[in-house]
Amino acid sequence: MLAIRNTVKSLLIVIILAVFFLPQPSYSQQDISEYEKRLRKIAEQMKDIRKKINEEDKKKSSILSRLAKIGFSKDLIRKEISFYSTQLKKANEELTPIKERIPQLKVRLKKEKESIEEILVTMYKFGRLSYIEILLQVEDIGDLISESKNLTLLAQYQENIIDNYMGTLDELRKTEESLEEKKKEIINLIQKNEKKRQELVAQERKSKALVREIEKNKKTHTKMLEELNDRAEQLQILIKKLLKEEISFPAPLVPLYEKKGKLPWPISGKLVTLFGLRRHPQFRTITMNNGIEISPQKNMIVKSIHPGTVVYTDYFQGYGNLIIIDHGMTYYSLYGHCSEFLANKGDFVNAEQPIAIVGDISSLKGTTLYLEIRYKTKPLNPLQWLKRR
Repeated sequence: MLAIRNTVKSLLIVIILAVFFLPQPSYSQQDISEYEKRLRKIAEQMKDIRKKINEEDKKKSSILSRLAKIGFSKDLIRKEISFYSTQLKKANEELTPIKERIPQLKVRLKKEKESIEEILVTMYKFGRLSYIEILLQVEDIGDLISESKNLTLLAQYQENIIDNYMGTLDELRKTEESLEEKKKEIINLIQKNEKKRQELVAQERKSKALVREIEKNKKTHTKMLEELNDRAEQLQILIKKLLKEEISFPAPLVPLYEKKGKLPWPISGKLVTLFGLRRHPQFRTITMNNGIEISPQKNMIVKSIHPGTVVYTDYFQGYGNLIIIDHGMTYYSLYGHCSEFLANKGDFVNAEQPIAIVGDISSLKGTTLYLEIRYKTKPLNPLQWLKRR
């Protein structure tokens, strides 16, 4: 009876060790909620761009409309590239814990297998004793009841550890399948990204071809000027409308006229278009530029040149995505060709606060920022108001 008791006790020790020391499954994974937020935001932006493309399709065909649709198409492709790139980063984040999980499961599987082998050896030893032999070796009925309970526990644990082993085996299989699926997803996203980059190159070629046509074809050039003049008049109407609106400011503002020649630049870069009258070198046509255009160097973030309240953020044909800030006392600053707004209508912004991202919507110069400064409806030369460089 002592031999039976010692064997049962040995197996119970194995059970305790297995329960407390076998590695438990770990499902810790980096929080990917930020990726989800970013993907939702990009999806909303893509939806908005598609809406603008559809609106342009409904308008009468024009040079500005063609230019805008190409610009929106490029912007949409860039957003799609950003969307796939974000998905790719998210997939790689999800891949890491899957790869780490597989060796953990294999170690756990090995330990569970070893525990099953120990149980089988022990049960084999018990199998060599008949129930009559156990009865003959027990000292009293109490010992028999005690050993029966231990044997029952052994049987239950044997069943549980085999179930655990099969569960781990199944989890390992599913994890390996998940790893392969994630690898395929990553390859697919890389291919989609590359396809979109090729589409962007095609749109860039299309954009440059239209710009060359405007520059070289007098008929197209003249039509373009007529459309731009019409849009400039529409902008005048918008400014007049804004002048009638009452705008409140959270605190008294330093008048813009006191900062003449001291205003910060909205973005660092190269001047590509100057304020004032300009003559076309080939067609001898005269155009009036109400603002300046700046080609960014590195930073693409547009900043406000003076404190004020944002009174307009929308697409305006001929100017692309346009943001207008009221600086009080009927002074305004206008920022065109933006790809994305970082401030909303009604926001109060401080000087040098980010308000938008540079883009190329409706631009003949590529990625540029269009800047106007106005007193009432009169355009002022921004270079006389910005700091000298």
